[in-house]
Amino acid sequence: MDLRTAIEESTFSTKLALITALAWAIVAVFNLQYWAYGFGGFIPLRFSGELEIPGALPAILTPLSATFLHADFMHVGFNMLLLWFCGKGVERAIGIRGIVVLYIVGAYVSAGGHYLFNADEAGPMIGASGAVSAIVGAYALLYSRPRNGRGGWVHVAQLAGAWILIQLLIGLSSWGSPMPIAIVAHIFGFVAGLALARPLLLWNYRDA
Repeated sequence: MDLRTAIEESTFSTKLALITALAWAIVAVFNLQYWAYGFGGFIPLRFSGELEIPGALPAILTPLSATFLHADFMHVGFNMLLLWFCGKGVERAIGIRGIVVLYIVGAYVSAGGHYLFNADEAGPMIGASGAVSAIVGAYALLYSRPRNGRGGWVHVAQLAGAWILIQLLIGLSSWGSPMPIAIVAHIFGFVAGLALARPLLLWNYRDA
């Protein structure tokens, strides 16, 4: 199997991971970070009209464009590993259309969560972590088994609680960093994945 055939037969999430990694590589190789983060990063202060960046994408598009921007190799590598690993399983369950919807909604919900707590922030939020968190949330719900025979909202609450705890620990580890991790965005994205997993599963098999 040649490279072209392998790419054509790969899942949507794999292709998206490759495109996102390529976008990061182009920005890094040509040292375009300052321009790219202003052009496509999610900047909360732009939505109040107090900050204007000439030539930048419309603010409403930046929750999605920000998913193609990353700080460094570790940032993009970890996100794309999660997207590839969890994405292929989620895509198998909810289909290509489902995972596209999940990724886009995850990007916007996570950006909305970040905005709620950082409305006056002039710095850009970048990375696919929020959208990928939605994929991880859906994966966790679709492929995990409830403990002690408990299901429904109890299981969902357990998954959400575990993810929130993990994110809080990550947040503590990055305290004082010049580019802090958008923990709230990760939490909102994960919850969006939990909420959408079953509806998208039913939508995918609506004609079965």
